[in-house]
Amino acid sequence: MAIDYNVASPEDALLEKAATRPFFGRMAIYARLSGPGWLQGAITLGGGSLAGSLFIGILAGPHLLWIQAFAMMCGITMLSAIAYVTLSTGQKPMETVSRHLTPVLAIAWAVATVIANVVFALPQFALATATILQNLMPGMAASTVAPWVIGGGLAVSSVLIVWGYESGSRGIRIFEAVLKVLVGVVVLSFFVVVAMLIARGQIDISSIIGGFIPHFRQLHEPTLQLGEVAAATGAHESIWRTIISAQQRDVIIAAGGTAVGINMTFLLPYTLLRRGWKKKHRELSICDLSLGLFIPFIIATSCLVLAAGSAFYTKTNDVFDENGAVRPAMARAFTASMDGFLAQRDGAAFTAASPEEQAGTRALLSPEDRRMAAMLAKRDAGQLSAALAPVLGKGGANLVFGVGVVAMAWSSIIILILMNGIAIGALLKKDENRTVFRVGTAMPAISGFLAPVVWTGASRAALAIPASVIATTLLPIAYFTFLLLMNSKGALGENRPRGAFRFVSNVLMVGATSAAGLASIWALTNRGTAGMWGLVGLALLFVIGIAGFIRNRHPR
Repeated sequence: MAIDYNVASPEDALLEKAATRPFFGRMAIYARLSGPGWLQGAITLGGGSLAGSLFIGILAGPHLLWIQAFAMMCGITMLSAIAYVTLSTGQKPMETVSRHLTPVLAIAWAVATVIANVVFALPQFALATATILQNLMPGMAASTVAPWVIGGGLAVSSVLIVWGYESGSRGIRIFEAVLKVLVGVVVLSFFVVVAMLIARGQIDISSIIGGFIPHFRQLHEPTLQLGEVAAATGAHESIWRTIISAQQRDVIIAAGGTAVGINMTFLLPYTLLRRGWKKKHRELSICDLSLGLFIPFIIATSCLVLAAGSAFYTKTNDVFDENGAVRPAMARAFTASMDGFLAQRDGAAFTAASPEEQAGTRALLSPEDRRMAAMLAKRDAGQLSAALAPVLGKGGANLVFGVGVVAMAWSSIIILILMNGIAIGALLKKDENRTVFRVGTAMPAISGFLAPVVWTGASRAALAIPASVIATTLLPIAYFTFLLLMNSKGALGENRPRGAFRFVSNVLMVGATSAAGLASIWALTNRGTAGMWGLVGLALLFVIGIAGFIRNRHPR
């Protein structure tokens, strides 16, 4: 059998021991028993979190540290609800959703998970390959064969690790240990960088503390420092402020999407059941999510934001050399930043112009506008590594960032492969069929291996946009589904929350679901026709969910 959900937990004795201990003693035992939460941490600390953290650091330095913490708190709230429903019912989640709401939501949830797994494996493979060639093996960067060898190695090793997950309790523990090590490497790598920056006085501790205090005006205003640079552009200040505000809103939406994805909501309940956890493990599951997901995510992403902010926030020395010329490595990003401003200022007069005319318009930009464009130019992990070479040394920067980023991408690849095997089995109602599970695991591995030819140009956009729309649409629906189930007498019976617990949990869940819904609506409105269809689907699934809840709210 591939995944046997009818297993007994071998940790019952420790759990009983924990129940007799005071809080900190109980938490210490829970830390030993943790596992499924680390799988969540492994998937969320991937390329999306890396890109989002870099963008936040470039745009706002330490001032938006609170964004990712807030997004993860919303995610933890809903994942805790998913764990509560799963452990209270002891049922596979697709069965619970189908029986007590509607099969439409269950199938949509699983299909969205499969699409997200297969498509989003591509950028993880691309990130790992690029980082290995750029940071760890620069001598092979020009090779046309190396990307295929690296991709093949990642695919085969990841699939074999995941297949070990189906070999029983020992295989599960080995699998979880591998993921704990990878997550630990990610956290340690970026923590070392920030510790060195703090020791050199390049990061102020007070700014870190202040960055975790929410300032909601940042939804529509630039930070004070960027605002001053925008003001120096004179008549163009309002245009730059509009651009910065729009980018900050994009960052906030992206933070919500990369903190907890649709496929993570699908993975958690199955891994809980696979560990043999039951109703008595509900408190453990919350601690597990805190230890394996919340803490590593906050440390790693905050360190990335701080490192990026230290290197790039309100700085241009990585874009311009000593003579004011644009550095070749930043030419494309700087041009894109200028073009974004000129499209806002001149509209079709610029976008419809010939390449020669556009180049002439760029050349006429004032030094203040060029400086602003340079500050907002996008950077990647390789450029961050290069910018921090004076602190870590070139070899040290390449090693620390190379190992950290590869661990991020590889851990995400492993979990994407695992999730797809589980999701395909659930869709086909063959959860315990080894062949079905292995076919499912092969799908993201194959798509990722093809990243050198698939994740480029027009094909990249053709895959990413519909997958993003589907995932963005279904995340708030997944949240809403478990909000309904937490209030369903038919699903939970006597386990339905009561009194103060019910009130507090509903306030938190409504807040998290509303935040995900608003972020989804905002993101979809900027996706053109595909986004409009996404909004229609969001509304339709919302209505279907309500109807299913009303129809099945009482025990059968």
